Amino acid sequence: MPELLTRRDGTVGWISFSNPAKLNAVTYEMLGALPEAISRLERDPQVKVIGFRGDGDQAFVAGADIGQFQTIRGSGSSTATYNDAMDGAYRAVSGARKPTLACIRGACFGVGLSLASYCDLRVCSDDAEFAQHAPKLGLAVSYPSIRRLVHLLGPGRAADFLFTGRRVGANEALALGFVNRVFPLAELEERFAALATDIAESAPLSLLSSKLSIRGVLGEAEMRDIKAAAEACHASEDYAEGRKAYMEKRKPTFKGR
Repeated sequence: MPELLTRRDGTVGWISFSNPAKLNAVTYEMLGALPEAISRLERDPQVKVIGFRGDGDQAFVAGADIGQFQTIRGSGSSTATYNDAMDGAYRAVSGARKPTLACIRGACFGVGLSLASYCDLRVCSDDAEFAQHAPKLGLAVSYPSIRRLVHLLGPGRAADFLFTGRRVGANEALALGFVNRVFPLAELEERFAALATDIAESAPLSLLSSKLSIRGVLGEAEMRDIKAAAEACHASEDYAEGRKAYMEKRKPTFKGR
């Protein structure tokens, strides 16, 4: 049965898109469940980083479940309902207060491409492929998704994705700026874990301040929230701990306050 799987592995809270029979194609129900899954991990004090992955070893997300298109996206009203769930899922990923990382192997198409684009960082295996299949299905890509793609790639490169639907390999995705790092498939899990641990050891309030500032540049955060996060960071115990640890030449221990 298609579903979202959640678990915690150390400081990483994982959300896995599970529909392996269809290369983890996302269903309407999975989209609807994503905001609450993220919220649960946000509330877990042990979770410092939220990771997204596809179940199994074939794909991250190969797009939306086309089997639902006739029933759930077959008319104007049903399409609007579906799009609301999709936009809510994107907002939940974008709005997460903890760092979000997409761990991508295999196919990352359509909705999968958009979901990954809303994460703070994207790393992939060297066998990953990326595509936006909407132009080959007659679908419109939502404005927020296109805006995100334009910010990541620039208008011309985004147009290439959006007009042709062509598949882009891992190294080209790195050169284009869609992914941050490419790892050999056999090393993906280990290298991702090292990156997530490195981020988890950083000061949470500092990470939040940076996240909100980046979202502000994208037009997704209010300046008052950005300023409040920066002020909280400078007034925090973690800032004092960071200064002390630097002078004592040791690794700081941050508590998020």
